[in-house]
Amino acid sequence: MSKQKIRIALIGAGIFAQKAHIPALKQLQDTFEVVAIYSRTEHSAQAAAAHIDGNVTLYHDIDALLARDDIDAVDIILPIGVMPGVIERALAAGKHVISEKPMAPDVATGKHLLQVYAQYAERTWMVAENWRHEPAFVEAARVIAAGQIGRPIIFDWAMHIGITPQVAYYHTTWRRDESFPGGFLMDAGVHHIAALRTMLGEVQEVSATITQVRDDLPPADTLSAVLRFENGAIGNYTVTYASASNLPTALRLVGDAGSLCVHTGELTVLRGDDTQTTIYESRTSVGAELAVFADAIRNGKLKINTPRQALGDVAVIEALLRSNVERKNVIPESFG
Repeated sequence: MSKQKIRIALIGAGIFAQKAHIPALKQLQDTFEVVAIYSRTEHSAQAAAAHIDGNVTLYHDIDALLARDDIDAVDIILPIGVMPGVIERALAAGKHVISEKPMAPDVATGKHLLQVYAQYAERTWMVAENWRHEPAFVEAARVIAAGQIGRPIIFDWAMHIGITPQVAYYHTTWRRDESFPGGFLMDAGVHHIAALRTMLGEVQEVSATITQVRDDLPPADTLSAVLRFENGAIGNYTVTYASASNLPTALRLVGDAGSLCVHTGELTVLRGDDTQTTIYESRTSVGAELAVFADAIRNGKLKINTPRQALGDVAVIEALLRSNVERKNVIPESFG
């Protein structure tokens, strides 16, 4: 594809579309032109369109939007349970696709989507896992790969993310209606697994205990797990969405020659008496992933956030859920 602007449509106009995708697309206005928006409701469509310069056509019929031959790509930001079917329809309509994470609600659905995608090799399909583009995690991965902390030995990552009625995502009812496995443990958990796999590689085995503390956060809201990686590193991954806590939530990783502490806006690397801390600009990761998407459309090669890579994130979460039910260690399915 030439360097002319990529004409893109938003399928979904909810919180994250307005908060993250539209601002990122505006920053990339020399690359993308937003020409259409789909939403089930007129209110959301109008609210999203208000943030976009130029003429944007609003749709309440996905197939009518996909029928336009002047749309090159679609950005799908829909509830997890309904997204797979829309991905299929968009690929069949000849569109390049970027779809929000998780890649699918479960491994079985993800495998089906991979089979569908194999029929459309000329299309680009990217999964929008922005944590793979978070600068602090990307740099932490580089530090580890360069051997700056030696061989990774053990990590600890404890998160306390209060999902209360004061949080906007609480009111997206599909996140709490049990329409996909794991609830917030899947919806947000794939971010954490993507970050861990970015830094440490593939997960070899998991063991998890899961519970539900609050009745309004089904089917579960709290997880404590041990993960073993193929490189030998082991560690604790614990998260709760049931309690609003102000405790620090950084990941701490110890190697045999140093250590690091990382979260989405900051990285500290420690080697002996030397400590180096870097602060990163916030909210750059969605723009970064959209820029990679554009490059893949134009050059035909996607190197990061491929569907197979993203299905690996889902497989780890599914293995954690299985481990809790079966009360045993589980090996996540691998997709290369």
